[in-house]
Amino acid sequence: MLKLTKKADYGLIAVKHLAEAGEPGSCSAKDIAEAYGIPQPAMAKILQKLVKSGLLISHQGINGGYVLARAAKNISALEVIRAIDGPLFITSCADEKNGCYQGSKCTVREPLRKVNQSIQQVLERISIADMKEPPQSEQSQDQYAEETSRIDQHQLVTLNR
Repeated sequence: MLKLTKKADYGLIAVKHLAEAGEPGSCSAKDIAEAYGIPQPAMAKILQKLVKSGLLISHQGINGGYVLARAAKNISALEVIRAIDGPLFITSCADEKNGCYQGSKCTVREPLRKVNQSIQQVLERISIADMKEPPQSEQSQDQYAEETSRIDQHQLVTLNR
């Protein structure tokens, strides 16, 4: 089963939270951790990784906290996952450095490489702005639907033969 690590999940939650918080203010690790019931030390480490990768900016002081380094529409889910977990592989053989003792006989390596590539492409196309909750007003919901329609749900994963 392919699933995100808990840290990557928390990273996506944090970045989405900051995107929804908007431009003027910043949020602390404590604010985000309390909002989602995440341990504060874990959230602080995740936020520091996101700062180090250039996705967030950290402000020190009384009104300090974290803000997005770029607009939410310009940050992909894949960037957040990579910042937390490193490269994304569905199998260990997808990592060219480590190889596999079955490499010369393997008949599924290439199909699995294509699946891995497709998953990465999907995550690259999903921006943090796409993950934001829809607004409550009817007019805002129409705008939200228009913004998210650029992700064609039927074309999320395709395998080229």
